Amino acid sequence: MVYKMTNYKEFKAKKELLVDKEGIKTQHQKGKLTARERLNLLLDENSFVELGAFAENIAYEKRKLGDGVITGYGTVLGKPIYVYAQDFTFAGGSMGEIHNKKIAEVYDLAMKNGRPIIGLLDSGGARIQEGINSLDGGGSIFLKNTQASGVIPQISIIVGPCAGIAVYSPSLTDFVFMVDKLSHMFITGPEVIKSVTNENVSFEDLGGSHVHAAKSGVAHFTAHNEKDCMLQIKRLLSYLPSNNLESPPTQTPDDNPERKNDALDKIVPLDSKKSYDVILVIKEVFDKNSFCEVQPLYAPNAVIGFGRLDGRVVGIVANQPKILAGCLDINSSDKIARFVRFCDAFNIPLINLVDVTGYLPGTNQEHNGIIRHGAKILYAYAEATVPKISLVMRKAYGGAYIALVSKSMGYDKVIAWPYAQIAVMGDEQAVNLLYRKELAASKDPKKLKNEKIQEYGEKFLNPYVAASQSKVDMIIEPKETRSTLIKTLEMISNKREKGPAKKHGNMPL
Repeated sequence: MVYKMTNYKEFKAKKELLVDKEGIKTQHQKGKLTARERLNLLLDENSFVELGAFAENIAYEKRKLGDGVITGYGTVLGKPIYVYAQDFTFAGGSMGEIHNKKIAEVYDLAMKNGRPIIGLLDSGGARIQEGINSLDGGGSIFLKNTQASGVIPQISIIVGPCAGIAVYSPSLTDFVFMVDKLSHMFITGPEVIKSVTNENVSFEDLGGSHVHAAKSGVAHFTAHNEKDCMLQIKRLLSYLPSNNLESPPTQTPDDNPERKNDALDKIVPLDSKKSYDVILVIKEVFDKNSFCEVQPLYAPNAVIGFGRLDGRVVGIVANQPKILAGCLDINSSDKIARFVRFCDAFNIPLINLVDVTGYLPGTNQEHNGIIRHGAKILYAYAEATVPKISLVMRKAYGGAYIALVSKSMGYDKVIAWPYAQIAVMGDEQAVNLLYRKELAASKDPKKLKNEKIQEYGEKFLNPYVAASQSKVDMIIEPKETRSTLIKTLEMISNKREKGPAKKHGNMPL
């Protein structure tokens, strides 16, 4: 049997239906790009190949080719990726049955081919007019998000509203980008909140980019506009492998591996009670202009991000002494643990820059679960099998020492500067606790306290004590930090380690 073929004119007319001129105009009036314009901005020129362009949903009276989402693949700076972009010009980007199916299918392709996937979200959530079919279809996307976790990098770009079931998918992905004044994420909008709790809140105050970047921790990066956002994504991709079976991409370094870090003596004060900006340390030690900070506004007492050492990608975790003295608290514990697990999943070595007095004390922290949240760091590092290097710059006390330094936790190499202090607690606190009776009875408690502090420091605090017990592998001058880290990383880069066979662990969530 011979079937009648659609002629070219019919095909061209059908393809023109993909363009909604009125919808484009409306989107521009809102200060937003269209889904296709966003793809053009993200992807290399002429690299995009669209899939499912003619798919339509028959369960909804309004019909449009593509059902409100563009899916396909292309390249970003030559790196192949899969992508989907929700089209707000059709039914507010709502997620219908075919819409959801298209996203799930492109996820399948990304996983089968070991390629990163990027989603551009601009959606009001489930399509109410399709009832349970639209709601149930969201589950297929969440399943793919979970299956892809730790297998391929997943990036979500919020470029409009992201409400209801639409917010769960990005929260399951590795990195979330938001655009100032344009992106909004929430489970229930301002009107519903007002009707239920009588609270008056704006879209921006409820779920704007600053809220999720600084308060909730949902957003990892923020951008001034959509163009800036796409540039940030391109930079992030340059640090990431395409899948969990690959190593992260290397670059030809333009920074001397033997470069001395003389500036560290000026950046980091010898007095452990004085603060400094650890980001200056990172920029001094790692390859020039290579640091890409993640979640800079959330839990700023901890700094995380990607950098390079002699062209090799590494994950950096550092305490920030200028905020809460670099203490670990509930939010910073979550921030560090999640980042560590991402790096471990994608073969990115970890380097800790440690200057920490411990976990943050207080009833608020205790009652809100610092024990449970703090344990996440322990779990993440103990579970990680990538190369792990810890550098103690000044202080490493108590439980925070165990989490960020201890060789018993599986750290491959521990390095310390000569004036590093490694102990259960600081000298003054220890003396107050150990000698409180003697101090109370002394005629000159100040003199006795100073003597005991000196004695405690010599006996417990200095790194040579820890080194004598094989708790520290190397003691180096600060100026040797860069060259030592590079050589150490080189020697453990082929590390292979396997844990016991199990389905999965039970992290203290």
